[in-house]
Amino acid sequence: MIDPDFLDELDRFEASLDQQTTAIKKGERESPSVGEGLTFSDYRRYAPGDDTRLIDWRLYARTEEFFIKQFEEERNLTVHILLDASASMDFGDETEHKFEFGAKLGLGYAYLVAEEHDDFRFSLFRERHDRIDTGKSTRGEVLALIDRLNEAELDREADFETALSEYAASIRSRSLVVVVTDCIGDLDGLETGLASLARNEVVLVQVLSPDELDPDVAGDTIFEDLESDLSRRTYFGGRLAETYRDRVDTFVDDVSNRAQDLQVAHRLVATDEDFFDAFAAVWIG
Repeated sequence: MIDPDFLDELDRFEASLDQQTTAIKKGERESPSVGEGLTFSDYRRYAPGDDTRLIDWRLYARTEEFFIKQFEEERNLTVHILLDASASMDFGDETEHKFEFGAKLGLGYAYLVAEEHDDFRFSLFRERHDRIDTGKSTRGEVLALIDRLNEAELDREADFETALSEYAASIRSRSLVVVVTDCIGDLDGLETGLASLARNEVVLVQVLSPDELDPDVAGDTIFEDLESDLSRRTYFGGRLAETYRDRVDTFVDDVSNRAQDLQVAHRLVATDEDFFDAFAAVWIG
Protein backbone atom coordinates (compact mmCIF):
# COMPACT_ATOMS: atom_id res chain seq x y z
CA MET A 1 0.00 0.00 0.00
CA ILE A 2 1.24 3.48 -0.87
CA ASP A 3 1.54 5.72 2.20
CA PRO A 4 0.82 9.38 1.34
CA ASP A 5 3.36 10.58 3.93
CA PHE A 6 6.11 10.46 1.30
CA LEU A 7 4.52 13.54 -0.32
CA ASP A 8 5.52 15.65 2.69
CA GLU A 9 9.15 14.85 1.95
CA LEU A 10 8.69 16.19 -1.57
CA ASP A 11 8.04 19.69 -0.21
CA ARG A 12 11.65 19.93 0.91
CA PHE A 13 12.80 17.96 -2.09
CA GLU A 14 11.17 20.46 -4.47
CA ALA A 15 13.00 23.41 -2.97
CA SER A 16 16.36 21.74 -3.43
CA LEU A 17 15.59 21.02 -7.08
CA ASP A 18 13.95 24.32 -7.97
CA GLN A 19 16.90 25.83 -9.83
CA GLN A 20 17.84 22.59 -11.58
CA THR A 21 14.42 21.80 -13.01
CA THR A 22 13.47 25.16 -14.50
CA ALA A 23 13.17 23.74 -18.00
CA ILE A 24 10.59 21.18 -16.92
CA LYS A 25 8.61 23.04 -14.30
CA LYS A 26 8.82 26.76 -14.95
CA GLY A 27 10.53 27.36 -18.25
CA GLU A 28 8.98 28.92 -21.31
CA ARG A 29 6.59 26.43 -22.89
CA GLU A 30 6.10 27.55 -26.44
CA SER A 31 3.30 26.62 -28.81
CA PRO A 32 2.84 27.09 -32.55
CA SER A 33 0.03 29.60 -31.94
CA VAL A 34 0.94 33.27 -32.09
CA GLY A 35 -0.24 36.05 -29.81
CA GLU A 36 0.95 38.70 -27.42
CA GLY A 37 3.15 36.34 -25.43
CA LEU A 38 6.57 36.76 -23.93
CA THR A 39 8.82 35.11 -26.49
CA PHE A 40 9.57 36.81 -29.82
CA SER A 41 9.04 34.51 -32.78
CA ASP A 42 9.30 36.28 -36.16
CA TYR A 43 8.15 39.15 -38.36
CA ARG A 44 5.45 39.23 -41.01
CA ARG A 45 4.21 42.00 -43.26
CA TYR A 46 1.45 44.20 -41.89
CA ALA A 47 -2.05 43.49 -43.20
CA PRO A 48 -5.18 45.67 -42.77
CA GLY A 49 -6.82 44.88 -39.45
CA ASP A 50 -3.58 43.99 -37.64
CA ASP A 51 -2.94 45.59 -34.27
CA THR A 52 -0.80 48.67 -35.06
CA ARG A 53 0.81 48.38 -31.61
CA LEU A 54 2.72 45.37 -32.91
CA ILE A 55 4.38 47.29 -35.76
CA ASP A 56 8.17 47.42 -35.39
CA TRP A 57 8.83 51.11 -36.04
CA ARG A 58 12.60 50.73 -35.94
CA LEU A 59 12.39 48.18 -38.74
CA TYR A 60 10.08 50.56 -40.63
CA ALA A 61 12.72 53.31 -40.33
CA ARG A 62 15.23 51.04 -42.05
CA THR A 63 12.99 49.45 -44.68
CA GLU A 64 10.06 51.89 -45.06
CA GLU A 65 7.79 48.86 -44.85
CA PHE A 66 5.40 47.83 -42.10
CA PHE A 67 6.21 44.59 -40.28
CA ILE A 68 4.31 43.04 -37.39
CA LYS A 69 6.21 41.41 -34.52
CA GLN A 70 4.97 37.91 -33.75
CA PHE A 71 5.28 36.19 -30.38
CA GLU A 72 5.00 32.62 -29.18
CA GLU A 73 2.12 32.27 -26.75
CA GLU A 74 3.20 30.95 -23.38
CA ARG A 75 1.20 27.94 -22.27
CA ASN A 76 0.97 25.98 -19.04
CA LEU A 77 2.86 22.72 -19.05
CA THR A 78 0.83 19.51 -19.08
CA VAL A 79 2.55 16.41 -17.72
CA HIS A 80 1.10 13.04 -18.73
CA ILE A 81 1.96 10.09 -16.49
CA LEU A 82 1.40 6.62 -17.95
CA LEU A 83 1.89 3.79 -15.44
CA ASP A 84 2.10 0.13 -16.44
CA ALA A 85 -0.50 -1.91 -14.51
CA SER A 86 0.13 -5.27 -16.18
CA ALA A 87 0.74 -8.44 -14.18
CA SER A 88 4.53 -8.26 -14.48
CA MET A 89 4.49 -5.09 -12.37
CA ASP A 90 3.08 -7.11 -9.45
CA PHE A 91 6.51 -8.26 -8.30
CA GLY A 92 8.63 -7.63 -5.23
CA ASP A 93 7.95 -7.45 -1.51
CA GLU A 94 6.20 -4.54 0.20
CA THR A 95 9.36 -2.43 0.36
CA GLU A 96 10.54 -3.20 -3.19
CA HIS A 97 7.29 -3.70 -5.10
CA LYS A 98 7.59 -2.58 -8.73
CA PHE A 99 4.11 -1.13 -9.17
CA GLU A 100 4.19 0.69 -5.83
CA PHE A 101 7.64 2.14 -6.50
CA GLY A 102 6.67 3.17 -10.04
CA ALA A 103 3.40 4.66 -8.80
CA LYS A 104 5.25 6.81 -6.26
CA LEU A 105 7.55 8.10 -9.01
CA GLY A 106 4.51 9.08 -11.08
CA LEU A 107 2.80 10.63 -8.07
CA GLY A 108 5.95 12.63 -7.37
CA TYR A 109 5.69 14.19 -10.81
CA ALA A 110 1.98 14.90 -10.34
CA TYR A 111 2.53 16.47 -6.92
CA LEU A 112 5.35 18.81 -7.97
CA VAL A 113 3.56 19.79 -11.18
CA ALA A 114 0.42 20.64 -9.18
CA GLU A 115 2.51 22.72 -6.77
CA GLU A 116 3.66 24.79 -9.75
CA HIS A 117 0.01 25.24 -10.83
CA ASP A 118 0.59 23.29 -14.01
CA ASP A 119 -1.59 20.40 -15.19
CA PHE A 120 -1.14 16.65 -14.98
CA ARG A 121 -2.94 13.64 -16.39
CA PHE A 122 -2.51 10.21 -14.79
CA SER A 123 -3.36 6.95 -16.55
CA LEU A 124 -2.84 3.23 -16.07
CA PHE A 125 -2.27 1.02 -19.08
CA ARG A 126 -2.36 -2.62 -20.06
CA GLU A 127 -3.84 -3.39 -23.48
CA ARG A 128 -5.18 0.18 -23.51
CA HIS A 129 -4.90 3.25 -21.31
CA ASP A 130 -7.32 4.11 -18.52
CA ARG A 131 -7.22 7.67 -17.24
CA ILE A 132 -7.79 7.73 -13.46
CA ASP A 133 -7.50 11.44 -12.57
CA THR A 134 -10.44 13.83 -12.70
CA GLY A 135 -8.61 16.77 -14.28
CA LYS A 136 -8.26 18.89 -11.12
CA SER A 137 -4.42 18.88 -10.90
CA THR A 138 -4.39 19.71 -7.18
CA ARG A 139 -2.79 18.26 -4.05
CA GLY A 140 -6.18 16.83 -3.12
CA GLU A 141 -6.35 15.08 -6.47
CA VAL A 142 -2.92 13.54 -5.86
CA LEU A 143 -4.15 12.17 -2.51
CA ALA A 144 -7.23 10.76 -4.22
CA LEU A 145 -4.99 9.12 -6.82
CA ILE A 146 -3.16 7.27 -4.05
CA ASP A 147 -6.43 5.61 -3.02
CA ARG A 148 -7.19 4.65 -6.62
CA LEU A 149 -3.69 3.25 -7.14
CA ASN A 150 -3.91 1.21 -3.93
CA GLU A 151 -7.06 -0.38 -5.33
CA ALA A 152 -5.65 -1.06 -8.80
CA GLU A 153 -5.70 -4.63 -10.08
CA LEU A 154 -2.50 -5.72 -11.79
CA ASP A 155 -3.25 -8.25 -14.49
CA ARG A 156 -2.88 -9.19 -18.15
CA GLU A 157 -0.03 -8.22 -20.46
CA ALA A 158 0.94 -4.74 -21.60
CA ASP A 159 0.21 -3.93 -25.24
CA PHE A 160 2.67 -1.06 -25.54
CA GLU A 161 1.95 -0.24 -29.16
CA THR A 162 -1.81 0.06 -28.79
CA ALA A 163 -1.90 1.71 -25.37
CA LEU A 164 0.79 4.32 -26.05
CA SER A 165 -0.26 5.05 -29.64
CA GLU A 166 -3.90 5.57 -28.68
CA TYR A 167 -2.87 7.82 -25.82
CA ALA A 168 -0.60 9.85 -28.09
CA ALA A 169 -3.60 10.61 -30.30
CA SER A 170 -5.37 12.19 -27.31
CA ILE A 171 -2.62 14.73 -26.55
CA ARG A 172 -3.64 18.12 -27.92
CA SER A 173 -0.54 20.22 -27.16
CA ARG A 174 3.17 19.67 -26.78
CA SER A 175 3.67 18.12 -23.36
CA LEU A 176 5.95 16.14 -21.09
CA VAL A 177 5.06 12.43 -21.09
CA VAL A 178 6.40 10.15 -18.35
CA VAL A 179 6.03 6.42 -19.09
CA VAL A 180 6.69 4.18 -16.06
CA THR A 181 7.02 0.48 -16.88
CA ASP A 182 9.28 -2.54 -16.52
CA CYS A 183 9.38 -2.74 -20.35
CA ILE A 184 8.69 -6.49 -20.16
CA GLY A 185 6.92 -7.47 -23.36
CA ASP A 186 7.14 -6.76 -27.06
CA LEU A 187 10.01 -4.28 -27.45
CA ASP A 188 9.11 -3.58 -31.08
CA GLY A 189 5.67 -2.57 -29.87
CA LEU A 190 7.23 -0.44 -27.13
CA GLU A 191 9.40 1.31 -29.71
CA THR A 192 6.40 2.00 -31.94
CA GLY A 193 4.38 3.31 -29.00
CA LEU A 194 7.19 5.59 -27.86
CA ALA A 195 7.66 6.85 -31.43
CA SER A 196 4.01 7.94 -31.48
CA LEU A 197 4.66 10.02 -28.34
CA ALA A 198 7.98 11.44 -29.50
CA ARG A 199 6.64 14.77 -30.79
CA ASN A 200 6.53 15.58 -27.07
CA GLU A 201 9.28 15.46 -24.48
CA VAL A 202 9.25 11.85 -23.26
CA VAL A 203 10.87 10.20 -20.23
CA LEU A 204 10.86 6.38 -20.11
CA VAL A 205 11.31 5.16 -16.53
CA GLN A 206 12.18 1.46 -16.48
CA VAL A 207 11.44 -0.01 -13.06
CA LEU A 208 12.94 -3.40 -12.21
CA SER A 209 13.33 -5.37 -9.01
CA PRO A 210 16.83 -6.30 -7.78
CA ASP A 211 15.65 -9.93 -7.91
CA GLU A 212 15.07 -9.47 -11.65
CA LEU A 213 18.37 -7.73 -12.25
CA ASP A 214 20.42 -10.18 -10.17
CA PRO A 215 18.38 -12.99 -8.53
CA ASP A 216 19.47 -13.82 -5.02
CA VAL A 217 18.81 -17.54 -5.46
CA ALA A 218 20.95 -20.59 -6.00
CA GLY A 219 20.36 -24.26 -6.60
CA ASP A 220 17.04 -25.90 -7.43
CA THR A 221 14.62 -23.04 -8.19
CA ILE A 222 11.16 -22.60 -9.68
CA PHE A 223 10.69 -19.51 -11.88
CA GLU A 224 7.13 -18.34 -12.59
CA ASP A 225 5.85 -16.00 -15.31
CA LEU A 226 3.45 -13.50 -13.70
CA GLU A 227 1.65 -12.81 -16.99
CA SER A 228 0.92 -16.46 -17.82
CA ASP A 229 0.59 -19.85 -16.15
CA LEU A 230 4.07 -20.87 -17.24
CA SER A 231 6.67 -21.99 -14.70
CA ARG A 232 10.04 -23.65 -15.00
CA ARG A 233 12.05 -25.60 -12.51
CA THR A 234 15.79 -25.47 -13.00
CA TYR A 235 19.12 -25.48 -11.23
CA PHE A 236 20.13 -21.83 -11.05
CA GLY A 237 23.81 -21.15 -10.67
CA GLY A 238 27.14 -21.17 -12.44
CA ARG A 239 26.91 -20.72 -16.20
CA LEU A 240 23.12 -20.42 -16.20
CA ALA A 241 23.25 -17.55 -13.71
CA GLU A 242 25.90 -15.79 -15.83
CA THR A 243 23.79 -16.29 -18.96
CA TYR A 244 20.74 -14.86 -17.19
CA ARG A 245 22.60 -11.73 -16.07
CA ASP A 246 24.03 -11.25 -19.57
CA ARG A 247 20.54 -11.46 -21.05
CA VAL A 248 19.17 -8.95 -18.53
CA ASP A 249 21.99 -6.54 -19.39
CA THR A 250 21.24 -7.03 -23.10
CA PHE A 251 17.54 -6.41 -22.46
CA VAL A 252 18.18 -3.14 -20.58
CA ASP A 253 20.69 -2.00 -23.22
CA ASP A 254 18.19 -2.78 -25.98
CA VAL A 255 15.53 -0.64 -24.29
CA SER A 256 18.04 2.18 -23.76
CA ASN A 257 19.25 2.09 -27.36
CA ARG A 258 15.73 2.14 -28.78
CA ALA A 259 14.86 5.09 -26.56
CA GLN A 260 18.02 6.92 -27.57
CA ASP A 261 17.22 6.45 -31.26
CA LEU A 262 13.88 8.16 -30.63
CA GLN A 263 15.46 10.91 -28.49
CA VAL A 264 13.53 9.61 -25.52
CA ALA A 265 15.21 9.91 -22.10
CA HIS A 266 15.64 6.46 -20.52
CA ARG A 267 16.06 6.02 -16.76
CA LEU A 268 16.63 2.60 -15.16
CA VAL A 269 15.46 2.43 -11.55
CA ALA A 270 15.89 -0.52 -9.20
CA THR A 271 13.28 -0.80 -6.46
CA ASP A 272 15.88 -1.28 -3.72
CA GLU A 273 17.17 2.26 -4.32
CA ASP A 274 16.33 5.00 -1.88
CA PHE A 275 13.12 6.45 -3.30
CA PHE A 276 14.18 10.08 -3.16
CA ASP A 277 17.56 9.32 -4.74
CA ALA A 278 15.74 7.48 -7.53
CA PHE A 279 13.24 10.29 -7.97
CA ALA A 280 16.04 12.86 -8.14
CA ALA A 281 17.74 10.87 -10.91
CA VAL A 282 14.48 10.69 -12.87
CA TRP A 283 13.37 14.29 -12.22
CA ILE A 284 16.69 15.98 -12.91
CA GLY A 285 17.94 13.58 -15.60
